[in-house]
Amino acid sequence: MTQNKLRPKSYRRNRRFTLTIIIALIVLAVMIVALGISFGFVSILISAGVISVGENGLNDINLVILIMVGMSLVIGFGISIITSKTPLNPINKVISQMERLSKGDFSARLSISKPFGEHPSVSEFCESFNKMAEELGNTEMLRADFINNFSHEFKTPIVSIAGFAKLLKKGNLSEAQQKEYLDIIEEESLRLSSMATNVLNLTKVENQSILSDISSFNLSEQIRTCAVITADKWSKKEIDFCADFDEHTISANEELLKQVWLNLIDNAIKFCPFAGRIDIVIRELNGMVSVTITNDSRTLTEDELKLIFNKFYQADKSHSTEGYGVGLSLVKHIVELHKGNIAVKSENEKTSFTINLPLNQA
Repeated sequence: MTQNKLRPKSYRRNRRFTLTIIIALIVLAVMIVALGISFGFVSILISAGVISVGENGLNDINLVILIMVGMSLVIGFGISIITSKTPLNPINKVISQMERLSKGDFSARLSISKPFGEHPSVSEFCESFNKMAEELGNTEMLRADFINNFSHEFKTPIVSIAGFAKLLKKGNLSEAQQKEYLDIIEEESLRLSSMATNVLNLTKVENQSILSDISSFNLSEQIRTCAVITADKWSKKEIDFCADFDEHTISANEELLKQVWLNLIDNAIKFCPFAGRIDIVIRELNGMVSVTITNDSRTLTEDELKLIFNKFYQADKSHSTEGYGVGLSLVKHIVELHKGNIAVKSENEKTSFTINLPLNQA
């Protein structure tokens, strides 16, 4: 957590108020200087006898006031033009860096020199701007990686389907070969469908701000069902799958939570070694239900843990496992839509995802 997040809103509000006062005092100072210069100039004119304020009385006084006001406006305008160059420099810098960002140059960074750069509000602004630019750069990099990875993932099953369809079309195949090729075509078709579904679901959830279709259902039974659906995958790897827990009922969107458990279990299977172990534990406390899914895996680094929920991010850079970097991002969005939270921990060659959800949606 950054220092800015630790500071209360009242602290930041007071600093903005202080900056406003400083600007107001600068404007007041310019006005006073302009008025003083004009008053001095008029005094010189009076001393030289150019202006008389004696016998003509009020008319001459009005003339003096008029001259002082006019000179104050002219002098104040001139001083403002000269002095505004310094405070406008930071604004010009901000505009310049924002233009770079708008053109796709995410290396843009903002640094304002003294004296303005020393003010806490200006320093906070620069820090926020640079963090935004860094996040945009990371998102763009991940998006580019996703396009490359997804196009590769998408192309591979299409080529397989087309190739085996051609072989079937030629004929002269045994019944066993025909069945094998049809099984491959079916498997690759389901893989394509899964890719498209996950991307579409993520887009839908990202644009959803209100949770709908809330119902009460058996959460334990739902997770057991998801384990059965993925049974072929974990049984092929001879994984010891342990899902032993009590019955728990929750009020939530049943279809969305099903996607959460399917993605997390599928992810656990994907990165679990042959003959490894997956454990699912459910706990209930203070109106919250906690689901922890743990699998044997290599220990993830701190950098990987920070990026793991980012859209398009793939921890396996070698692409030796299937995936296109949207599953965990989808999970995070669904959990947050349910006013819950998700955390990941990786140590001692085990990785655990813990999801905390309210038992009832208010």
